[in-house]
Amino acid sequence: MIALLPRVDRDRRVALLLSGPAGLILLALFALPLALLFAVSLQAPPGGPPGGGPGLSLAAYERLLTTPHHLGAVWNSLKLSLAVTIITLLVGYPASFAIARAKGGWRSLMLGCLFLPLAASVIVKAFAWTILLRSSGVINTVLLGLGIVDAPVRMIFTETALIVGAVNVFLPFMILPVFAVVAQLDPRLSEAAATLGANPVAGFLKVTLPVTMPGIVAGVALVSSLSVSAYVVPTLLIGERYPTLASTIAKAYLLSREPAFGAAAGVVLLVIAVAIVVLSSRVSGRVGREGRA
Repeated sequence: MIALLPRVDRDRRVALLLSGPAGLILLALFALPLALLFAVSLQAPPGGPPGGGPGLSLAAYERLLTTPHHLGAVWNSLKLSLAVTIITLLVGYPASFAIARAKGGWRSLMLGCLFLPLAASVIVKAFAWTILLRSSGVINTVLLGLGIVDAPVRMIFTETALIVGAVNVFLPFMILPVFAVVAQLDPRLSEAAATLGANPVAGFLKVTLPVTMPGIVAGVALVSSLSVSAYVVPTLLIGERYPTLASTIAKAYLLSREPAFGAAAGVVLLVIAVAIVVLSSRVSGRVGREGRA
């Protein structure tokens, strides 16, 4: 029967048939829980809904987006994501070129150093930073031993410690997409640009950077969406002094027992993550069209 259909219709039916199980799994394990999360976020608080229809309320969203403390949590999540994304890009971009240009054993060693940390749990890595940064940790011990400081420097439970730990955790997610593009980059492109009179800076800005932009966009999307929802690293490295959307969700569900408020925070976090991915996709598509033009 399928063999008698036009080729385009047959290809579509085969594609739908093959993607059907995955689509059902995504619908059951991803779309349905998100729909339930959104429904819970609209539940009216005890005592009657202040707005909307019976049983429905936007009170949780109003509380989240109008209370200074919770607005601070939203801002902290965005600020952490922006700082970590910029630093990982600045560090990871040249590192990707170093790995791609390395030969033989050096390349294997660099890739091993990149992949081995991914095998460790985020909790383990965050605890390792607490050991390094605490008052009696390795860094303060070295500084005191060398006479550089007279008393232990406070490093743990600061924003600096949080950003350093988060960069360490999320750096591989920036390097890998950029490396995947750089590894396919023809080194003769730079030579061709130089032959046409472009200096190294112009050659990089007009040739290398546009060609590697898809990897940059993918890395930015990955690191931004992961860091904006980070929970373990902020909790262990800075604690209550730095509320985030993720910690707000955890408190709402685990401590204050406010599922509607926690769900509203989850929906806001999801909207931010989806906006990052959509924006990255549009930028990647635009760069691709300009590259083909």
